[in-house]
Amino acid sequence: MKEDHFIPPYNDLMGDILKKHTAEGGMDNLRGQGKPLSQDYFSGDTFQHFQRIAKEAGYKPSWLKLQHEIRDEVVAIAACYLANATADLDDRIDNINSKIFTYNQSCPPPMQKGTVSLTTILTAIDRWK
Repeated sequence: MKEDHFIPPYNDLMGDILKKHTAEGGMDNLRGQGKPLSQDYFSGDTFQHFQRIAKEAGYKPSWLKLQHEIRDEVVAIAACYLANATADLDDRIDNINSKIFTYNQSCPPPMQKGTVSLTTILTAIDRWK
């Protein structure tokens, strides 16, 4: 009986994209090309290297940007609440809670935070700093 070895086709999508980009000259004249790598690249794990390089490039994750938006909005709502300008605060609270829901879906689990209400808006300032 003859063994039938079926090997499914291997699709290397990122490899194909890199090959195409290289063929188009996209990898020519890169900063640091031809220079030896520092010893930092050979220690630690890949994710730590990615985080360091992304930070040096000025990248911020979307959840971090959203966290800053929520913080600013919480402070603004608290200021209106203290000034007794409660005209549209319920709508603003609903809007911020939907942003918090989106934030909690995309941030790391230890950084998730609860929703806010008019009664908890003053304590929420400390949570969102």
